[in-house]
Order: sequence, then structure tokens, then C-alpha cells
Amino acid sequence: MKIAVVGATGLVGTVMLKVLEERNFPLTELIPVASEKSVGKEISFKGKKYAVVNMETAIAMRPDIALFSAGGGTSLTYAPLFAEAGTTVIDNSSAWRMDPSKKLIVPEVNANELSIDDKIIANPNCSTIQMVVALKPLHDKYRIKRVVVSTYQSVTGTGVKAVEQLMNERKGITDGPMAYAYPIDLNVIPQIDVFTENGYTKEEMKMILETRKIMGDDSIRVTATTVRIPVMGGHSESVNIEFENDFDLADVRDLLTKTEGIIVVDDTANLKYPMPKDAHEKDEVFVGRIRRDESLPNTLNMWIVADNLRKGAATNAVQIAEFLVRNELI
Repeated sequence: MKIAVVGATGLVGTVMLKVLEERNFPLTELIPVASEKSVGKEISFKGKKYAVVNMETAIAMRPDIALFSAGGGTSLTYAPLFAEAGTTVIDNSSAWRMDPSKKLIVPEVNANELSIDDKIIANPNCSTIQMVVALKPLHDKYRIKRVVVSTYQSVTGTGVKAVEQLMNERKGITDGPMAYAYPIDLNVIPQIDVFTENGYTKEEMKMILETRKIMGDDSIRVTATTVRIPVMGGHSESVNIEFENDFDLADVRDLLTKTEGIIVVDDTANLKYPMPKDAHEKDEVFVGRIRRDESLPNTLNMWIVADNLRKGAATNAVQIAEFLVRNELI
């Protein structure tokens, strides 16, 4: 079982390697892949050193699976070349997510859509992944009509440059690299990605469109506001869900508690609720502040938190790979 990690030296690629090791993924050969400037560098995996190679070398090595986290342009160029060589690509960029010929997969939600013919599989946006994990069991039971989501997203979702900007600002360094148009420390920036013609950002439109595709239901209405906050370690979401059918709060909590990949932290009497620092380096989606929206019938409020580099990116991709191996789809 040969596994390539494309973008192995980047923020998400590094976490992919960590998750593969932690989950003891059954690989026999690791192929770390990065840009030409990183070729020859060594990375450690399970106590062994591996030299970084370029794309062409990796394709020639014909890996069984390639986990991509190297940007949309790179994926559009190279994912088809890996696929032509017989490799199954699991791509973390936005390049293939809304391509109607490609599956957009969150294993807890729709892994059963996968077949041996899927050679390029899209990993959804981080903020979408954690939300749909919690939405799926509720949709199955109560039928979702509308979702209103506001996100509070970690700087790690932007990348190394954003982390550096935040840390510099906390040290009083004012001449460092800027990932954002404004300071992020002691601030909140109500913009993630660029604005589109309808006034929404690309991140907000991703959540809207991806949710419908993953859930397999275009009738679900979604509206989103995505916000960057000076936090490391996880994304948080305030989610308001209107259902076709009424629900019992105890049943909702019980349903979520029994759902794979979810940890319910909802004990307000003891001030227990999910926070990014609690989700940091965890693979689960944490749900709390579960309560009825008293302004509308059949409507629920929830607070959803997950580590955006793990379940929101690396872990979800590795879980897809595990499903493929387990079900002999490669």
C-alpha cells in the first residue's frame, strides 16, 4: 500500500502525516511530495526518514492513494495525472468540490456513495465538514428546511502566514508578514476569502453549496456568515436549524450522543460547552448549547466546534482513505 502525501511540508500536509501515523494507517511505503524547492528535504514518519520528491517522480511511483493538500491550481493540474496512473486522489482543495462528476465526501455522512471508479474524491471545506456531521442524523429524523450558520474560524485555516501574523502582533512586532488586510489580534474580521457578486464571500458560498451536495438534498436552504477570529486550534459555529417536524430536546441530545464522530458537551449548569482549545488535536466534532429557538417553531440552536486542521481537513481525508481500503475500493 503506497501512499503519497502531496503538500507534505505544508500546514495540512504535516497534520496528514501525523494522523496517518496516529491511526496506524496500513501503508507499506510513504511518498512525501512537495514543490521543487522542498525536494530532497527529509520528513520523519514512524521513526524513519523519507526524502521529499517532486510530482513527476511521485506519479511514476504509482501510489495507491494520494492525499492532496497543495492548493487548487496544483490539484487541477496534477490530480488527473495521478488518476491516469491508477492512483486514487483525495483532494483537500476547492478544485473539485462542486464538479458534478466528483464525489464530495464526509465519511460519517455519505461514504457509501463511493465506488471503485472514483479516482478523484473531494474533501469538503473545513467549516462545512464539522457542520454536516452534526446535521446528518438530525436531517434523517426531522428533515431540515433551513440552516443559518455563523462561523468563528481559527487563523490556522488561512495557513502558516496567518499564524505568524497573529503571533507577531501578540509580541508587538508590526513589520512582519500580513496574511490579512487588518490586524487579527484583539480583532474580528468578518471576511474569509474574497467577496462574490452577491455580497457573500467564497467561504460562505462554499458552505451553502457544499452542504446541499454532501447531504444530497438541494431543498435545504442555507445562509452563512464566516468570520476570522484570533484563535488557534479550531473552528466554532453557531448553527440555527429549522426542521419540517418537531423534536424533543432530550431525543436530539441522545441522537447526537449516539452518532459516530460526535461528542456532546452540553451541561450549562456546570459551564460545560465546546471550545476550540478543547477540540485542539482531536478528531471528533463537539456539539453543545443545544436549545430550542423560541422565536420559531421546529427550530434548534447548536454550537459546533472541531479542529479545522484535523477533522476539518487531514483526518477527514485519512478517514476517506481508510474507508476505501476497508471496502476494497482501490
